[in-house]
Amino acid sequence: MTMNITDVILKARNELHKVTGLDLVTTLKTVKDEKGWHVFVEMIEKHSIPDGMDILATYEATLDDSGNLLEFNRQRMRKRMETVEP
Repeated sequence: MTMNITDVILKARNELHKVTGLDLVTTLKTVKDEKGWHVFVEMIEKHSIPDGMDILATYEATLDDSGNLLEFNRQRMRKRMETVEP
């Protein structure tokens, strides 16, 4: 059964939290190609005080059409207060 984009995003977010133990910040991007669904999310790698010093990481999760997590990897990291180029 093919999943819709909303279900894919929710599944990816849940699976990434389970496998990394990290807290989710936001979903950045979702695309589908011949390899499956690619969902990019930001997660908190390290909580800091103040919050602006939190270390955030962008993760890519790849899921098949049934919502099975095929792979994930960390793309990059930044401090929360740093802006990111589009």
